[in-house]
Amino acid sequence: MTLVRTGDPLALIHLTDQALRVRAVEAASTYDAPTLVQVTQAYMTSGSRKGARTSPKTLAAYSLAVSDFVPWAQDQGVQLLRPGRRDGGRYVAHLQTRPSQGRGKTGTLSASTVAQYVAGARALYRALRWAGATEAQPFEDIHVPPDPTPGIVKNPPYMREIDEVLSHCDARLAALLLLCAHAGLRVSEALAAKVSDIQGTQLTVRGKGGKVRRIPLGKRVRMAVAGLSPAQIDGRLFDWSYHQAKYRMSLAFRAAGHGQTWRGFHAARKHSGTRLYRATKDFTRVGVFLGHASVDTTRRYVAMEENDVQHEVEDF
Repeated sequence: MTLVRTGDPLALIHLTDQALRVRAVEAASTYDAPTLVQVTQAYMTSGSRKGARTSPKTLAAYSLAVSDFVPWAQDQGVQLLRPGRRDGGRYVAHLQTRPSQGRGKTGTLSASTVAQYVAGARALYRALRWAGATEAQPFEDIHVPPDPTPGIVKNPPYMREIDEVLSHCDARLAALLLLCAHAGLRVSEALAAKVSDIQGTQLTVRGKGGKVRRIPLGKRVRMAVAGLSPAQIDGRLFDWSYHQAKYRMSLAFRAAGHGQTWRGFHAARKHSGTRLYRATKDFTRVGVFLGHASVDTTRRYVAMEENDVQHEVEDF
């Protein structure tokens, strides 16, 4: 049998079919969550639709979900390779009634968190099928009710906060905030931006799934990035990890008196989507700007003004 180094999920890809099946069956039979996480990651990076382009964020989310589901299954007497027809629904019910353990949060897990955990559990069973360990699909017909509160309401865009926070940022942190809030970048895209990606008034962005797009930079963003020297030898403008950037930005929000309104970088990206929609009234153009594959996604990034159609209905 080919030896696999512990903690190296990609090495599972190179096992023979029989060796992979044995490894997966053994892990499922003993409720070995770390190995089942490796099997899931190996499947996601070599057998799923996106393959090696699966984002690290998705891999991390699914790994957390598998690490949650496996101990629950063991405690509940669920045989992972031969689950009962109601076991998927039982797990969803468990998630929907579980108290939230997030800082400062009360009540039960949010609908989005429940959906994320179920997606990870589904990925585990696709991985076990890929490994030849089982054909069971206990989550195939499971429906996770959506959150009735729109995401744009739960996490609205920053608006006036942007300019107020900018005055409490150093030059590099200000450039990062403007890349998210005015250029509409995901924070991961902004942190990966290089000097060579900027040509005139446009920035080449390598986004989710390896998709490349070119976006226009407003003069305020251009001025902010033009004053920066590369922070890394490869020309990248930032040498921060996501958590380092998040910590610095949260301090800036706190210094500006908006510590309670800090909601992460995504609300800054929604700022750009909302402002561009108000200027264009065109979801398609906003979606292209933000790098969305679907206009339905774009709608979740735009805060609509109240009575936005008052003028149009006036003479009905």
